[in-house]
Amino acid sequence: QMTAYDKIKKEGTLTVATAGTLYPTSFHEEKSNKLTGFDVEVVKEIAKRLDLKVAFKEMSFDGMLTSVNTGQVDLAANDITITEERKGKFAFSKPYKYTYGTAIVRKSDLSGIKSLEDLKGKKAAGEATTTYMQVAKKYGAKEVTYDNATNDQYLRDVSNGRTDVILNDYYLQSLAVDFFKDFDITIHPDIAYNPSQVGLIMDLDNKELQSNINAEIDEMKEDGTLAKLSKTFYANKDVSKMPDVKTTLVDVN
Repeated sequence: QMTAYDKIKKEGTLTVATAGTLYPTSFHEEKSNKLTGFDVEVVKEIAKRLDLKVAFKEMSFDGMLTSVNTGQVDLAANDITITEERKGKFAFSKPYKYTYGTAIVRKSDLSGIKSLEDLKGKKAAGEATTTYMQVAKKYGAKEVTYDNATNDQYLRDVSNGRTDVILNDYYLQSLAVDFFKDFDITIHPDIAYNPSQVGLIMDLDNKELQSNINAEIDEMKEDGTLAKLSKTFYANKDVSKMPDVKTTLVDVN
C-alpha cells in the first residue's frame, strides 16, 4: 500500500501552491522575475532536506485551499494563519512564523482612533475574507474592499483620507510603512491584537508528509536557518519566535 508520501518520494517532487504576489511572503524579483519570498525559501529548504525538488503553482488564496483538498498540490505556503476552523479541514505544519495584528492609521491624527472600540464607523480597507476584516466588522467599521490591490493603493487611500485604517499583520505592516515614507501613515502605537501562528497547509490525510515536514521545521529552528531566512525577508527581524508584546484577544467566530 503506497502512501501519499511514498508517491511524492517516488516522483521526487513536492508540488506547492503559493500566491507569487504577496511581498515578502511569495513574490517575483523585479529584475530576474524569479519566484522567492520567506515562505517560498522555507519550503525550498525543507524540500532540499527531504531530498525532493519543488514545483510551485501560483494561484489565489481560495484556489490554494481547493487545490490542497483535491490533491492537485501537496501543500500550500502563503503566510497562512493556523485557525481552529481550518484545523478541522486541513493538516498544518508546526508554525514557522509568529505574529500579531496591528493597525495602519494616519500619522497626523491616528485617524481619530485610540483603541479597537473606535473602529466603529471608520472606513477599514482590505480583502473581504481575511481574519483581519472580521475584526474590523466586529467593531462596526465600514468595509472598503479591494480586489487584489497593490500595497501602494491601500496605503495612499489611508494617507489621503479616502479610508481610515488597515488591519493586518505587524511584520507586513512595518515593512509597508518603512517603504512608503512619503505617505501620512504609521502603525498605531496602542493597538496590538490576536497573536497568531503561520503554518504550511496540507490534506488532512497526509500525516506522513506532515510529520516529515515538522521534523525539518524543528531542525531549521534549532540550527538557526529559520531565523536567518526571516532576517533576509523581514528587515532583520526574527519572525520564527513569539514576539514579546502585550496583545488583546478579539474573538471573531
